[in-house]
Order: sequence, then structure tokens, then C-alpha cells
Amino acid sequence: MSTGQFALATGIKLFMIVFFAFNMGALLTWNDRRQGALMQDRVGPNRAVLKIGKLELRVLGLLHTAADGLKFFTKENFVPPNADKLLYGLAPILALAPVIALTAVIPMTDMLCLESAMQVAPRAGAVCTEGIAGAVAPLDVGILFVFAIAGQGVVSAAIAGWASDNKFSLMGGLRAASQMVSYEVAIGLSLVGAFMTYGTVRIEEMVRWQGENAWGIFVQPLGFVLFFVSAVAETKRIPFDLPEAESELVAGYMTEYAGMKFGMFYFAEYMEVVTSSMLLVVIFLGGWQLPFLHPDGITLSFGDTMLFQQQLPHAAMIGLGVAVFFGKTIAMCIFQAFIRWSLPRFRYDQLMRLGWKILLPLALTNIFATGVGILAIQSAGPRVVATLALLAEGTQLVLVLFASFLAVRFFAWIFTKRGKRTQLIGSSALQAAARGGTKHTAMQN
Repeated sequence: MSTGQFALATGIKLFMIVFFAFNMGALLTWNDRRQGALMQDRVGPNRAVLKIGKLELRVLGLLHTAADGLKFFTKENFVPPNADKLLYGLAPILALAPVIALTAVIPMTDMLCLESAMQVAPRAGAVCTEGIAGAVAPLDVGILFVFAIAGQGVVSAAIAGWASDNKFSLMGGLRAASQMVSYEVAIGLSLVGAFMTYGTVRIEEMVRWQGENAWGIFVQPLGFVLFFVSAVAETKRIPFDLPEAESELVAGYMTEYAGMKFGMFYFAEYMEVVTSSMLLVVIFLGGWQLPFLHPDGITLSFGDTMLFQQQLPHAAMIGLGVAVFFGKTIAMCIFQAFIRWSLPRFRYDQLMRLGWKILLPLALTNIFATGVGILAIQSAGPRVVATLALLAEGTQLVLVLFASFLAVRFFAWIFTKRGKRTQLIGSSALQAAARGGTKHTAMQN
């Protein structure tokens, strides 16, 4: 590949991954409002209106996201008089820049083989001698780069709280630093079992291993749960939003920030949700992989029996891999939004207890169990290995059936008419109903 082709391919990949991350971050602000309204039976975002003559466009509340962006750019850039000007201005940059940098090592799809290398890469598991990698920067250190860059978020929150010259900001910065450091330990150890299973720290190789065997959620179920919980805590969102708790800290370490500086903190938090979802997808959910789909087409087999095989264009399969990766990431972002609107906030002592007394011991237990399992498989005979291979292929069938079930339920939900019904929740509502209900009178101005 020439230098010009390499630069062009890198530019395209960089645009795709950053464009997706930025737009998903913006759409998640809308999704929080819209999904929260649906879950709590509220109206939701509907006030932002674009009027064209007599036509009013609300676009499902999407205009609220555009209004937010305009508001951030036009608000006064207030700086506290006694703040440390250098650190105060540096903190938002340190919040947003590492999140963008993380996307460079996350692969969107498998390697796109060049024309001269196609003869050695038509089947799953084959080696492509030359091609375009799915990541912007496919580093050998892989996931270790992610840990190194993600740790910079601690610095951002800590110096933002200290440099603002505000007691609420300082308390929020201290909470953020202790929370993120605590859960970085758990999030790192939760992946050690995956490293042992995959035998590599390169993210691309992890995804290929899952395509050839089974997705990580099947071989490391406890690791998946631990990583997911720790990732939600790292993003500092409900139920782990102690550093920003409005009820006691106003807005935590972001209290003294306004305008685009606050917007950078705000947007970085949503982009952290996107990047954590990307990592969940590539490490535990097969990345760009789908059951029975390979770089050369569809291959449906069970053991040594070939049931169906269909050759498809290699470029089309690579493009499908990109769509699959982005689709899985969107699904995980929506799932995190469900968590955000479903659980109450932890107390601070509960937060620390969960990280150090529950997640950390479970992560160490997972490492021990993984090591014992690997040694047992290596010392077992070929019949055990063959049985595990059949079970791994069976997980692909389970995924197909589960995806089909979800698709049927989704379309049934879309086309089913639902009526409103009143459901009393809470002791006060039940007591009022027992006494004959409440009186409805005209609203007074």
C-alpha cells in the first residue's frame, strides 16, 4: 500500500469513528430526555419548535439537542475571580481529549484485504497478508493504551474541582477522583480473565477469537458483568453520579463552569458512554462479528458438517461489519440509558463498598477460576476439546434465536395498540384511593 493510500484510508477511518462518537454523544442527550419520558410516562422534549409559516416542526424533540449546542456557544464564559486560570481552562480539555483519543484503537471491522491478498483471506481464520486495518491505529499494546488514556479523566475532574475555588466543586472533584481510581482497579482486573482466554491484548485479535470460537459474554460472563458495572461507575452517571449530585453538591466539580467549558464536560460524559459501549462490544459482544458470517460470505456449519455456504463480496462483508459494530454500540448505549432511568443513587459509603468489597474480590475470583479452567482444558483429552468446540458453535445458534426473538417482540410492540391504564404506586396513592380518591378542582393562577 502506498503512502497516499494509507493516509487516505486512515483519514476515512478517523472521520467515521469520530463522526459516529460525536453524533452518538449528541443523540444520547436527546435519548435521555425521550427515553426517560417514555419510562416515566411524561411528555418529554417538545418545547423546541421550528416554525415555517403555519407548519411547526418538533422532530420528536431533536431540536432540543440543537438548542443545547447553541446555548453552550452563546453563554457567557464566566471565570471565578479566585480560580487558577490555567488549570481552570485546562480541565475541560483534559476531559474531552482522552475520550476522542480512545476511539483510535477500537476496530470498527475486520481487515479489508487488498486485491493481491484476497487469495489467502477468503475463509474465517485465514491470514490477510496485506490490507487496511479496521482501527485507525491498530497498536500492539491494544487495551493497555485504553487504560493509560482513560485514566486521564481522573486528572480532569480533580483539577476542575480544585481550580474552581468552590467548596462544592472541591467536594465533587474529591469524590470523582476517589470513585474513578477505585473502579479503575475493578475494571482492569475484570478484563484479566478475558486476556487469559483470548491470549492477547490486541483488540482486533480478541474480536477474531470470538468469531472463531464464542463471544466473550459466554466464556467470561462474570467478567462482562463486572466490566459493565465498573464502566457505568467510570462514566459517573446514575446510579453512580456522586461527583455531580445536584441534591447536595449543586453540580459537583462542574459547578463553576459555564458556556462551552461546561459543554465540554457535559459532552465528554456522553462520549464516555459511547466509548465504554464500544469496548463492551469488542471485548465481550463479538465486535463486528455476526453468527455464521465471515469475510468471504455466509458459512453455516456444525462440527465437520457443512450445512450451507454462500460466497459474498469481501468489501460488502467488511461494510456489513462496520454496520454491525455501530449497531451493537447503539444498543449498549440505549441499555445504559435504561440503567440511568431505573436505579436510585448510591450513598457514598455504598459506592466505595461495592467497588472494594464486592467487585474487586469477584474480579480476583474470576481470574482464579479462569486460570483453573484453562489448565483443565489444556490437560483434557481431544474429546473434551471437541465437545467445547461444539458448544462454542452452539452459542452462535443461541445468538441467532435470541436475535430473532427480539426482532419479533419489537415488531409486535410497534404494531400493537396500547391503551392507557391507571396504576397506583406508593402508599399515599393507595390510601387516597381507599378514602374515595382525591378531589379535582380548577387550577388557580
